[in-house]
This record gives sequence, structure tokens and C-alpha cells, in this order.
Amino acid sequence: MNKPNFFDDIQAKINQAIEHSPAKDIEKNVKAMLSQGFSKLDLVTREEFDVQTQVLAATRAKLEALEARVAELEAKRQ
Repeated sequence: MNKPNFFDDIQAKINQAIEHSPAKDIEKNVKAMLSQGFSKLDLVTREEFDVQTQVLAATRAKLEALEARVAELEAKRQ
């Protein structure tokens, strides 16, 4: 008996059993309920979060540059 084929066969049978079992329906229902629950929350994706983090960093850098420029102009004015 070829061991890789044996394990592949066992895995295929387990997958087939799961596909045709109530567990698959339960999994689908739980995923649907979680998805519906998350959609009611005010959440963002990781990608949206990362983009906003980059925007915030750029805005902070610009603000610091503007603050330095204002301080420089105020110093010249006095």
C-alpha cells in the first residue's frame, strides 16, 4: 500500500463526509450569522486601516512642517 495515496484517500473521504454532513450546513450558517453581525458593526478592513494609517502619518508630517514654518515666521517677526 502506498502511504501518500492512503493518506490522500483518507483525506478525500473525510472531506467528502464533511461536505455531505450537517456540520457543513452549520458552518455555512455560523459564517452567515457572523458576517451579518460584523456588517452591523462599524468595522474597516485591514487594507482600509493601513491606508488611513499612511494618510495620518503624512498629515502629521505636514502638520509638523507647517508648525515649524509658523514658528520660524513668528521668530522673524519679533
